[in-house]
Amino acid sequence: MSDPAVRITDPHRIRALAHPVRLELMEVLADGPRTATECAAATGESVASCSFHLRTLAKYGYIEPATRRGREKPWQVVSVGRDMRPSDDGDPDSVQALGVMAHVYVEREFDQIRSYVSAITREPIEWVQASTLFGSHTWATSDELAELSATIQRLTDRFDGRRADPSLRPPGARPIRVFAAAHVDLAHERRS
Repeated sequence: MSDPAVRITDPHRIRALAHPVRLELMEVLADGPRTATECAAATGESVASCSFHLRTLAKYGYIEPATRRGREKPWQVVSVGRDMRPSDDGDPDSVQALGVMAHVYVEREFDQIRSYVSAITREPIEWVQASTLFGSHTWATSDELAELSATIQRLTDRFDGRRADPSLRPPGARPIRVFAAAHVDLAHERRS
């Protein structure tokens, strides 16, 4: 199983991820240690931009220096799993920071979904059939919603380790993305 999700409530730490380049760098580093130059090649950003964003991620404890390779200074993620929620006391700064970060994250995921849907006609039919866009609308208590959210978060646990260790990937495996949201339907409440 992957490292447990680290709970993050500090608004400054949450805001540190509220940037598309930093989210992309976290994704690149989840595949293994990379230097700023390697990150620039993977993201299309400049080395200077990657260096700045890598230092910011390190400042807030998301990444750390990896073992040096000669003169190269690679970075690595501290923990792949993150559980970002406001503090239990509902600190307004924590809630606001989460909203900003979530907006950037959702936009990034929507861009990934749009990209896949735009390329769907070039995908093998078995991969199109295996993919899904799913939606459900029902009623639940906050405890039931929390339980559902935790269940959704655990769905990919059986694939843990495959990202970092290619030997764990079965023949024919391709990288996949899973994006899910479980939340109160505010639009429905406003209509009621």
